Amino acid sequence: MSNDDDEDHAMKINYPLTIFYDGSCGVCSTEITYYRSIADQRVKFVNIAGADFKAEAYGKTADEFQAKLHARDAEGQYFTGVEAFRRLWEALPSPFYPLLSSIVGLPGIHFASRVGYSVFARYRHLLPSSSANSCQIFNKQQDSDARH
Repeated sequence: MSNDDDEDHAMKINYPLTIFYDGSCGVCSTEITYYRSIADQRVKFVNIAGADFKAEAYGKTADEFQAKLHARDAEGQYFTGVEAFRRLWEALPSPFYPLLSSIVGLPGIHFASRVGYSVFARYRHLLPSSSANSCQIFNKQQDSDARH
């Protein structure tokens, strides 16, 4: 079951919440490193760039996970993009992040956030990062271009 970021359902999250992130993306890994430092046991993090990661074990393809941030609650409900961030923020032990989630959920702000995130997710590989942390999505495109 999936909850696209086109939908905004206020619902109780069943923890733990698993965040699937691209550890090979400098921007993504920097942000997740920060969230990991403040998160408690309600949040687990899975690096989709890890050698042992198997997307099929989660009922998704690697390309789906690469396209945008995913979060999955304990019952298997997926949230993607902005909704994944909102669920992560709601799980953080700080009054600021749940408030941020509520603000981002407001009409207008929610729409702008979804548009902004879509642009970021599509072009994140163009953002500067170290060669050790180059986005997998960019590496796939380079490989594909080299073959043509």
